[in-house]
Amino acid sequence: MKILVTGGAGFIGSYVTRQLLDKDHEVVVYDDLSRGFKKLVDQRATFIQGPVLDKNELTKALKGVDAVVHMAAFIIVPESVEKPHLYWENNVVGTETLLEAMREATVNKIIFSSSATVYGDPDKLPLTESSPVKKATNPYGQTKIEMEKLIEAEHKKRGLSAIILRYFNPYGPNELHQPETHAIPNFIKATLAKKPIPLYWKGGQIRDFIYVEDLAAAHIAPLSLEGSHIFNVGTGEGTKVIDIVNKIFENVGYKVPIQDLGDRPGDVPANYTSAEKIQKELGWKAKVSLEEGLKRTVEFFKNLK
Repeated sequence: MKILVTGGAGFIGSYVTRQLLDKDHEVVVYDDLSRGFKKLVDQRATFIQGPVLDKNELTKALKGVDAVVHMAAFIIVPESVEKPHLYWENNVVGTETLLEAMREATVNKIIFSSSATVYGDPDKLPLTESSPVKKATNPYGQTKIEMEKLIEAEHKKRGLSAIILRYFNPYGPNELHQPETHAIPNFIKATLAKKPIPLYWKGGQIRDFIYVEDLAAAHIAPLSLEGSHIFNVGTGEGTKVIDIVNKIFENVGYKVPIQDLGDRPGDVPANYTSAEKIQKELGWKAKVSLEEGLKRTVEFFKNLK
């Protein structure tokens, strides 16, 4: 198949691109490099630098494409609070533009990278695909809800095959966001620099941390699906944030102080998924243990120049 990956120069998109190529798919990476990195794009892929808001460029890039993996989105929660209009324009209007270009180019399948943030503060755990979608606690989360709605509407309107993947907490090598707001890379970088680790809630929050290679594989598994499908993508296990910190300390062989930042408004105390549906319907499951994934990630940051 010929696959277009929007945001394919980003952290997760670069892994998805590589795995698609390894399975002998032809891949076109479409990225404006405002948040991505050209060096992360596999040389076997065709690279087109362009914005997701340019319908003409997208339509040209979609020529002969069988399916789109849509990952182009701004993802920094604090920035989304400061600049909600920027996030609406890039994420929601960008998705609308992509869907229009797909219609013109007669591309009839999309795999969309959504987020567990659509569930808000869950009433019941583990989360399942039938858990209610709630009003998001921040503009970034709200854009993911709106992007899902646009894709579902396109499915109902013209029969677009739409596979929505709701990610939990990805981590792994090559996470190079600027600024970095995700816990694991910040914890590792602070530990390696022997600086205090900034920690909210004394590390008591529970999250479902999924290694990036496992997450990328979840984009390959549904390529043959038709119709509309939603899958939660996580390990099926919740881990306390403080346990992640302690595993990092074990890995490096020393501890650093904890900087207690107290509570943080808007944080969900616990969030993890059941992986039953994706395992049953796609045969996908997370393979890399937390210990192994952290070991690989620490090694990456140790060697980062």
